[in-house]
Amino acid sequence: MFNLTFQAAKDGFFDRQRVQAAVDRSTRKVFSKFGAFVRQRARTSIKKRKGISPPGAPPFSHVGLLRRFILFAFDVNQKSVVIGPTLLRDSATAPRLLEHGGETILPTSKERRVAHYRPRPYMGPAFEKEIPSLPALWQHSVR
Repeated sequence: MFNLTFQAAKDGFFDRQRVQAAVDRSTRKVFSKFGAFVRQRARTSIKKRKGISPPGAPPFSHVGLLRRFILFAFDVNQKSVVIGPTLLRDSATAPRLLEHGGETILPTSKERRVAHYRPRPYMGPAFEKEIPSLPALWQHSVR
């Protein structure tokens, strides 16, 4: 003979709010780890050297600001992670120009000069190298 109470019956069924909360916690945890891994790989790809890196290779660091200001943040509303360099006051376009290449006008006192940048990607390759580790981060993450 079985004695089934209302609470026992409820516990045996799918509790949508608990499952959704567990998935949300896991998403935040997994994406935050992934963001940290991509950030670290991007930072370590930028070597401290004099001169200019070859086009297609990650840029060289002279001062260290680009390496220091590569950050990540989990966006709760979008349930995604944003990874990349923050905009620096004096060189707001430099991170974008280094990653994708392009042109910018150099501020000089006498004349307007255009500088041409060839791409020296550092975020894209870091992201691509870390993508294969993402399934392992998800494995057994929802509890």
